Amino acid sequence: MDFVETRGNDKKRKIKSSFTEAILNPSASFGGLYVPSFLPMLGDDFIQKHLNSSYKELAFDILEKFELDLKKEDIASALDAYNTFDDKKNPVPIVKIKDDLFVQEQYHGPTKAFKDLALAPFGVILSQLAKDKKQKYLILTATSGDTGPAALHAFANQENIQIVCMYPKGGTSDVQRLQMSTQNAKNVKVLGIKGNFDDTQKALKSLLNSDTFNEELKKLDIKLTAANSVNFARILFQIVYHFHSYITLLKNKEIKINENIYLAVPSGNFGNILGAYYAKKMGLRVEKLLVCSNENNILTTWINTGIYDIRGKVLKLSKSPAMDILRSSNIERVIFDLFGASRTKELMQGLEDKEYFKLDKQELVLLQKYFSAIYSDDAYGLKTIKSYLENENYLMDTHTATCIKAYENLKTKPLKMLMYSTAHWSKFSPAVLNALKEDNKKYSDLEALEYINKNYSKKIPKSINDLFKKEIIHKDIINKVDIEKQILSFISQKDNL
Repeated sequence: MDFVETRGNDKKRKIKSSFTEAILNPSASFGGLYVPSFLPMLGDDFIQKHLNSSYKELAFDILEKFELDLKKEDIASALDAYNTFDDKKNPVPIVKIKDDLFVQEQYHGPTKAFKDLALAPFGVILSQLAKDKKQKYLILTATSGDTGPAALHAFANQENIQIVCMYPKGGTSDVQRLQMSTQNAKNVKVLGIKGNFDDTQKALKSLLNSDTFNEELKKLDIKLTAANSVNFARILFQIVYHFHSYITLLKNKEIKINENIYLAVPSGNFGNILGAYYAKKMGLRVEKLLVCSNENNILTTWINTGIYDIRGKVLKLSKSPAMDILRSSNIERVIFDLFGASRTKELMQGLEDKEYFKLDKQELVLLQKYFSAIYSDDAYGLKTIKSYLENENYLMDTHTATCIKAYENLKTKPLKMLMYSTAHWSKFSPAVLNALKEDNKKYSDLEALEYINKNYSKKIPKSINDLFKKEIIHKDIINKVDIEKQILSFISQKDNL
């Protein structure tokens, strides 16, 4: 399968690229992204074929349908990364909360967040490609909390790979920060950035497109790539679990083969729900994709009005910090799929230059054919967490709680709804404890974890508990202007490959 560029071609790059070329060099013309030239169609026959398949068997078949330029044995090896999950046969279990409400728990991987589902196998593939090419690669990733730990875990101590992870100082939970700052591997560098996630992500994109930075890498014979969802490999693996969720409901006789369902996804950078969008376009029976945002409700405004406007907008630091984002990278791929490269370039250039763009009426109608959106504030989320523990005996984190607002307000048909729980509650325990105690006190993560464990009999994962006993390796907190210098200093060291 060929991959094409969302903003068209600048005649400096190939008009079409292979999958491996697109993931090894994710920076496309005019600052755009790579997308597949077509989507394979997987209808009801495909679903029925996999009723008794394992998650890995389903994933392997879906990846094969994309006709990737990867060896079959390398794909199989990558999917073996799921052996590190709580249940290797079913890494994303589904729990029934109500007769028409189900939750897919996406946090049963090594770092207890949904990012493991894509980054664990992606790490294997990228590392194998680096070894096959006998080429050194630098991976840059910006994180709002969960991508960083998952990427660091996936690439730690991998041959021919160096990884630099940047996170906004004060913009993650203590557990997320500890998962990054205690990572002990020579090929890993973690940098706290003074600013918010949008600042951090913008710095990453700037480096990916910097001629001077790339020239320095060339002198060191190091290629540059990214592990964020700007890299399509991430999205590819995220398509799989949407099919798996539908198959699980079908297998459990909760739905029939021709029945549509709602999918509700906590949304920040739009990668998770982009995978669901592609799954729907590929034939999965989805009635509507429900975008669930926090009070940084830029996505809700865009989907409901067609206006993406961040002029003068200040990012709010909420109790669902992984969604504290104003510039959602992956809306670009949806815009390209719906409106084409020329319009994508125009709209995204408007966002970069003027921090604003607006869809026309026909474009908005087409967008709303696939998406509905809603947002909730912290007060709603905390109330929801307490209510669902007391009434349904289900404890969720602050991001998952945003989906309940969609369940209550966006369903227009009596269909089943599947929502996605993207992180284990223990990664945001202070906010969860605020919800349960109905207070606004500041608790440390450790204090909150121990209280919830003792008073609500909720088990803390061993990997989370162990964090508080580890040595902090990465202590650097820097200004944005110092990022390039810090990275060049790190990759110049010969003992970290």
